[in-house]
Amino acid sequence: MKMSIGVDLHKTQFTVCCLSEDRKVQESGIYPTNERGYRAFTDKMFHWSEQGYESAVAVESTGNTRHFCNQVIKTGAMITIVNTMKFKVVNESVKKTDRHDARTLAEFLEKDMLPESVLCSQESEDIRRLLKSRSVLVKALVSLKNQVHGLLLGYGIETKRGQLQSKKERQRIQDGLADQGNAARAVKPLLDTIDKISSQVKELEDVLSDIVREDKDIALLKTIPGVGLITAAPVRAYTDDINRYESAKKYAAHAGLAPWVQNSNKTIHHGHITKRGPSALRTAFVQIVMGMLRLKNKTNGYWIIQKYQIMKEHKGTGKSIIAMARKINTIVYAILKHGRPFDPSKMEPDPKYLEMSKAAKLYVLAI
Repeated sequence: MKMSIGVDLHKTQFTVCCLSEDRKVQESGIYPTNERGYRAFTDKMFHWSEQGYESAVAVESTGNTRHFCNQVIKTGAMITIVNTMKFKVVNESVKKTDRHDARTLAEFLEKDMLPESVLCSQESEDIRRLLKSRSVLVKALVSLKNQVHGLLLGYGIETKRGQLQSKKERQRIQDGLADQGNAARAVKPLLDTIDKISSQVKELEDVLSDIVREDKDIALLKTIPGVGLITAAPVRAYTDDINRYESAKKYAAHAGLAPWVQNSNKTIHHGHITKRGPSALRTAFVQIVMGMLRLKNKTNGYWIIQKYQIMKEHKGTGKSIIAMARKINTIVYAILKHGRPFDPSKMEPDPKYLEMSKAAKLYVLAI
């Protein structure tokens, strides 16, 4: 016998609805999201197991879904993580209660009609959390530095954009304000905070480096010119398992770099990229593009750079960077899929393409 269990999970409690094979509600209840509540729920699942039921649990993807799954998985039950973006039955329901939502999940689970979402590995989750913490600190640093620039400018002291990056330079600025009175008192707490947050960012980067020290995917990604730890880590964390994606197009769709398309009857509309995937992954691909563009000595002869330069003249910088990020997405997919490092020889431009581009330029000049 099968027991389909729908769980409406929240921050402080979760509501449960248990349906048997005859679609009768065997039990429903509310449990707190603490050790006592989880133990009471798992004890109930063990009770169903002793009565001969095979339990299956459906829960929506939320911030504490992983912790919930870690508690339930001990019972040996099958767990389905529901993709809330594709399952609109709960959000658009006229009767919106926790009990009704839990029953809806149980009913669709019983019919095997739930769109699933895959939880990443624990290592990928740890990397994501570290990157998120680092991102929060870096944003705080940028805000503080902008405040310092503004304060100094108010006292008639002009500073350059990257002048506050160096601790030595920050100390030089602070020493130069020693005889400025109020200016020194206003700027000193901000500079001290910048020093403290900068050291915390460095500590997070050291922890991240230790976690991925023997990670093969990180090592492969770092063979791409312009890619370092901070760029490779989000690609590794938000890709998790490259074998989940059947093709490079599927991988691009996951990253939100696939173009939006609407096809109805004989009408086809194409739009901008969907931006449906993790924003950190898209940002990482854009950062790889910027890294390649900075390393002109190594990458200037790559066909991907030459295509970018040609497209930039007609489409502008923004669209050209996104188009190049899509190509980088395909390259990363091939590297991770086949487990081979970046091969610069494959970046050599096709002679036919060079001839065509030269002919196109001559044609434009002739016009």
